[in-house]
Amino acid sequence: MKLVVGLGNPGEKYVGVRHNLGFEALEEFRHKGDWGNWGNEGKFKSEIIQKDQIILARPQTFMNNSGMAVKLLTTYYKLQPADVIVVYDELDLPLGKIKVRSGGAAAGHHGVESIISALGTDQFIRVRLGIGELKIRNAEKFVLEPFIHSEKSAVKHMIKQALKALDILLNKGLTVAQNQYN
Repeated sequence: MKLVVGLGNPGEKYVGVRHNLGFEALEEFRHKGDWGNWGNEGKFKSEIIQKDQIILARPQTFMNNSGMAVKLLTTYYKLQPADVIVVYDELDLPLGKIKVRSGGAAAGHHGVESIISALGTDQFIRVRLGIGELKIRNAEKFVLEPFIHSEKSAVKHMIKQALKALDILLNKGLTVAQNQYN
């Protein structure tokens, strides 16, 4: 069984902002794969959908507490960290760039920091979606801004690539996905 987690913040206020790219990618993955509708599972503090041996989850804990939801899900389903795939926005990558990897530091991403802390390890798979190399001082403000019109084409293309990366991860494994996207 695999757990695919898209990181973001719940609520209308955050729809379309850079920090919700994980939510957006999982929503497209759900839609393209005909997964049905999200169910709000309070005991997991997440919206989830399960199909066969794959669980999609969007934590409803806000970004900085994403680890709480991931820990609840991994404990209940008895999943190992290596069975977890986290999709999220990445400031350290240029807009439109995707990287797939297992393990490593959080690079200042509070959602990833929360997951590492909750799981007690960094050994989970990440699909990192570039939101633009930060050239300003206030990262917290930048990630909560929407993409500007000139960026939307690159974002749309990146999400399509993220869906392909998830498909490869789930069907062919980490090494094949890394070879294609890194």
